[in-house]
Amino acid sequence: MPEPTFEPRTTAAASNATPNAQAHTAVPTIVVVGHGMVGQRFLEALAERGLTPAAGGARVVVLCEEPRPAYDRVRLTSYFAGRSPEDLSLVEPDFMARHGVELYVGDPATAVDRAGRTVTARSGAVFPYDTLVLATGSYPFVPPVPGKDARGCFVYRTIEDLLAIEEYARGAATGAVVGGGLLGLEAAGALKGLGLATHVVEFAPRLMPVQVDEGGGAALLRTIQDMGLSVHTGVGTQEVTAGEDGAVTGMSLSDGSSLAVDLVVFSAGVRPRDQLARECGLAVGERGGIVVDEECRTSDPAVFAIGECALTADGRVYGLVAPGYDMARTAAEVIAGGRSAFTGADLSTKLKLLGVDVASFGDAHGAAEGSLDVVYSDARAGVYKKLVIGPDGTLLGGVLVGDAEQYGTLRPLTGTVLPVAPEQLVLPAGSGSGPVSLGPGALPDEAVICSCHNVTKGAICEHTTLPEVKKCTKAGTGCGSCLKVIGQLMPPPEDSGLCGCFPCSRSELYEIVRTLEVTSFAELLDSHGREEARGSDGCEVCKPTVGSVIASLAPTVGASGYVLDGEQAALQDTNDHFLANLQRNGSYSIVPRIPGGEITPEKLIVIGEVARDFGLYTKITGGQRIDLFGARVDQLPLIWTRLVDAGFESGHAYGKSLRTVKSCVGQTWCRYGVQDSVKMAIDLELRYRGLRSPHKLKSAVSGCARECAEARGKDFGIIATAQGWNLYVGGNGGATPRHADLLAQDLSDAELVRLIDRFLMFYIRTADRLERTSAWLERIDGGLDHVRDVVVHDSLGLCEELERLMADHVAGYRDEWAETINDPERLRRFVTFVNAPDAPDPSVRFVPERDQIKPDLELLAGPVLAVRTLEGTAS
Repeated sequence: MPEPTFEPRTTAAASNATPNAQAHTAVPTIVVVGHGMVGQRFLEALAERGLTPAAGGARVVVLCEEPRPAYDRVRLTSYFAGRSPEDLSLVEPDFMARHGVELYVGDPATAVDRAGRTVTARSGAVFPYDTLVLATGSYPFVPPVPGKDARGCFVYRTIEDLLAIEEYARGAATGAVVGGGLLGLEAAGALKGLGLATHVVEFAPRLMPVQVDEGGGAALLRTIQDMGLSVHTGVGTQEVTAGEDGAVTGMSLSDGSSLAVDLVVFSAGVRPRDQLARECGLAVGERGGIVVDEECRTSDPAVFAIGECALTADGRVYGLVAPGYDMARTAAEVIAGGRSAFTGADLSTKLKLLGVDVASFGDAHGAAEGSLDVVYSDARAGVYKKLVIGPDGTLLGGVLVGDAEQYGTLRPLTGTVLPVAPEQLVLPAGSGSGPVSLGPGALPDEAVICSCHNVTKGAICEHTTLPEVKKCTKAGTGCGSCLKVIGQLMPPPEDSGLCGCFPCSRSELYEIVRTLEVTSFAELLDSHGREEARGSDGCEVCKPTVGSVIASLAPTVGASGYVLDGEQAALQDTNDHFLANLQRNGSYSIVPRIPGGEITPEKLIVIGEVARDFGLYTKITGGQRIDLFGARVDQLPLIWTRLVDAGFESGHAYGKSLRTVKSCVGQTWCRYGVQDSVKMAIDLELRYRGLRSPHKLKSAVSGCARECAEARGKDFGIIATAQGWNLYVGGNGGATPRHADLLAQDLSDAELVRLIDRFLMFYIRTADRLERTSAWLERIDGGLDHVRDVVVHDSLGLCEELERLMADHVAGYRDEWAETINDPERLRRFVTFVNAPDAPDPSVRFVPERDQIKPDLELLAGPVLAVRTLEGTAS
């Protein structure tokens, strides 16, 4: 390994240092100013090269402005989804102690004396340095408009910013975000999640103008507006108005319009934080940024700059984390005595904004001479895909909005001639035009899979498991967009068994249970489990899996269909134990079934009275149901007794089973409807209610092609036509959305039900544990074509049996809650404390919010303890 190189300095430089700092002058010292994502990556790179004190290297001092160590700013918005600041931390708990790094939080650098080689912190502590690394990042740009400092104006950059926004939003009703770029849309999503009516104001003519083109911006705009956000593009903010108390009351826009808002978030870009460098005489760019060469050295050879504060050798300031990580590695390698250069970076990005996948890579705007665009656009579905192709067929770049599934493969192929016609890569699955999905196997070994950490396919393929890849290469630990491709590159496990208890897969266990009419887990484990597992209690993988298989086949094999009977009770997941969804504070939610979303006023009144009498939080869901939150476990039978008496059944929100069949109002009320979608939705929901499956099932019925029920985002979706019904399968929302594929069209009512029966039972029969229909359809050999052959054309001769299995389910269905409340023995489990059945859970407490309740988060978090911070010197 090359010897580390430090610029020499004289001991006189420590004349103003604290005694502790002087004690270290005999050892080379690296001072890092800033401890964000890039600063932490630099520390890791030093440790990898043996330059930390624990490895006998230099003294390392880190001055951090924020009150906490480095955290994942890329996932900042996930704080509003329940992640705590500690969850976002990028620093392993013992990292600093293990490597001997001195970290001073809440104590930023305020001055640099280059002649004396010292850094002064806000606390007054003075640290000498041999090498100084500036990782000061950037600061939010706030347009110089009147009123920008009014109470209720915020920026969106740190955890402290989010905490302040969250607190202020409690008293606000409407918010606005100035800026429609990446961070601006994340901020808009946060405000919407906080319950505010939200506006987005973007000066450019489209959203995300840097990343997407006009077509991509239009698709993004439509989708975001459909979510209820108000978007104003092509206008600027002229003024923020405030009331007599100094609080925000509105905004004036450049087109003469105004918005009545209570809260404003400025997210109009960032600027390099180079003030410290300016004040100490380092060269900075005309428009900002600390000038560095290819080694990330500044105009002073003893000072490096990395990340968003640096103006790099290619004349750019990079605002993405991946280039910052590259700079961190380059600087660490040079300081270690090696050779490395940062000459530029890939600006490709993939993220989910407000639930919409957005990605761009390479020459996304087609700036190269002679380039051609291959475009697929589905405005109704909010999907836009564009590939930019060179005259010789080379892939130059692309934009993906609404469906970025191919990003992980397309980005590494940039600069190469595609192995298939580009139009085949943008067509949707199920289009019938021969779409092609390139797998990672098509990539060369030198293709960079993880751009955050610059890890190639070849480096990843040297390992056999995802945890091993993450530990050894750091691939997949950055933005996370490469994780799916990494998973596809991993070799399949040699043992395809379900778990350490069973050598068989889930589908094989299903066949064993069905054929041998096995009715208990113990019987199945003792007869078909691994030798070493026989006679045991099984594990947390196989117990709920086998429980689900037996439940789905219960009427056929003669088992009890009640999931809490006897041995079955011990097999269930947490939610199934009490037939309700466990919430974060230990309370439970109640979700009565409302087939097709249709409900009478009388039943609505019952739900309202129950919620009022038991003090429950009520929420209308996206599945056209009403959720009641905040019930203690001992209250569940009392609540359900009233609901069952009113004619309600379990909605099975707690189980891996059918959840809902949504519907629009159809031809009965809508002037566009061509079929009675409500009746069909009700019939289907009542037919498949309680059907246990490998994963949850969702469905919807739309009464016309306008698709108001969003049927193509469901496991099985139905869209009415003038001739009947079109059946779509394999759709999915959530983290990896997928449009459903057309299985059959223009079906009669009877034909539709018959095909759904077959499809669902074939899925339940062959899917893996916790595998949604979307993943199953992509994994199963032959994909959609094979499934169509089986369930439509009966290629395997299974259809009669599949229909019989569904008929057994329909005939054997019983409402679980109706059976529970009528059986005193079954009611015995619904207590918090077995030894004190009448005592409520004291930890389940609530506080008021918006005329309802919410969990008492302070009770959950525990007391706040005072923390004494270091005074700037090591002890």
